Amino acid sequence: MGTSDNNLPDARVRMLPYIVAATFFMEYLDTTIIATALPQMAQSFGIGPNELSLGMTAYMLTLAVFIPISGWVADRFGSRTVFSLAIVIFTLASILCGISHNVWEFTAARVLQGLGGAMMVPVGRMIVVRSTGKDRLMKAIATITWPAIVAPVVGPSIGGFITTYASWHWIFLMNVPFGIAAFIAVMIVVRNEHGASKRPLDIPGFLLSGAALTSLLYGTEIASHMESNIKVALGFVVLGVVLGWCAWLHMRRAEHPLLDFSNLRIPTYSVTVLTGSLTRIGVDAVPYLMPLMFQIGFGLTAFQSGLLLLATALGNLGMKAFTTRILKRFGFRRVAVNNAAIVGCLIIACGLLTPDTPLPLILGVIFCYGLSRSMQFSTLATLAYADINDARKSSASTLWSVAQQMTIGMGIAFGALALRIAAYLRGESVDAASAASMHFTLGDFQWAFAMAGVAALISVLGYRGLAHDAGSNIGGGVRTAQAKR
Repeated sequence: MGTSDNNLPDARVRMLPYIVAATFFMEYLDTTIIATALPQMAQSFGIGPNELSLGMTAYMLTLAVFIPISGWVADRFGSRTVFSLAIVIFTLASILCGISHNVWEFTAARVLQGLGGAMMVPVGRMIVVRSTGKDRLMKAIATITWPAIVAPVVGPSIGGFITTYASWHWIFLMNVPFGIAAFIAVMIVVRNEHGASKRPLDIPGFLLSGAALTSLLYGTEIASHMESNIKVALGFVVLGVVLGWCAWLHMRRAEHPLLDFSNLRIPTYSVTVLTGSLTRIGVDAVPYLMPLMFQIGFGLTAFQSGLLLLATALGNLGMKAFTTRILKRFGFRRVAVNNAAIVGCLIIACGLLTPDTPLPLILGVIFCYGLSRSMQFSTLATLAYADINDARKSSASTLWSVAQQMTIGMGIAFGALALRIAAYLRGESVDAASAASMHFTLGDFQWAFAMAGVAALISVLGYRGLAHDAGSNIGGGVRTAQAKR
């Protein structure tokens, strides 16, 4: 029997989250997998590993500049056109990265790859949100959220395996078959939707937001390197905040702002962007701190450390089967409040692990951290669109992507800064000349994890301001909301 025309659109809508999730995983994995390959790549190019960080920084800064413009481009030229072109650019850039012969070729390819990634993630999220009804939105958002949760955890392990048993080139070249398959699927399934009105490009807003995000992310990137001067990093962060304030003032007055901050007047959206950013900073510090603790504090190899981190990935994936059911049973507010407290406590517990801790207990703690991490990120990603109407979905998706990109970098920087503060309080010198040779103790990691955990715990206060029936219109806590009537 053939499929009827009436059922075809519905089938396409159900396929969309999986197609978009596949492209997200490709992009997020590529962001994290490269870290373990840097020594081999540096040797191949005949330079030091630190010099190769230029390629990673160039990619991150390109994302910062072009993510704010992604919503406008999709509205103007069509979501399928932009999304499919982004996949082509990202895949082509992956090939160029894989065949690079020197650091400058690699950096140029990473800039091109960043341009593709800047369009691919926010536009892909916007396509899913636009095409999915309220009754299916929770499941759809949970599907496209898992790549951002899992990739940072499994990336170093996969990267270490590829560089150990193959070559660093395959880290990028393996994107090619996935990119081709995703492009074909997008052309078949995705409709080419345009914005309701062709608004002009807010050029001052683009320049101000690009400069602010570049400065903020560059400052946090510098802060994450132990050999860096923390005063220089702080200077870039302060400059970014000032430029961001100028961008906010401009966009409040602009008739067609590049980033629509009026969405922050919607309680369910503002909580996920503002309070959620604090949670994500604390949670995203852990993938940076944990491998270092296992290697420096426990004396494990990079590969052994990566194997332990797979327990976190299993927790992330394991929670996916229960996310929707938990939100439907308990509601968004209760889950956000209680799970933020749980994840904060588990982050602190990660810092209390020692080389003498039994292996099953170590695996149990980081597995539970993975469960709670996945639950919180899925809750925030879904609740963000609960009260966003169709006309606001493009601007809401763009601002959400900006906030998410910022907090990834800031989480890493927060972890590095917390570690340096702990070492300083213990008596270590943290000036630029000696930071590269700083000696970290297990106690330093305990304090760093404690700071990250406290950041997550503080965010509980923000979630308490949510309405008790928040998100009930998309299926969250339906029983609770109905029982109150």
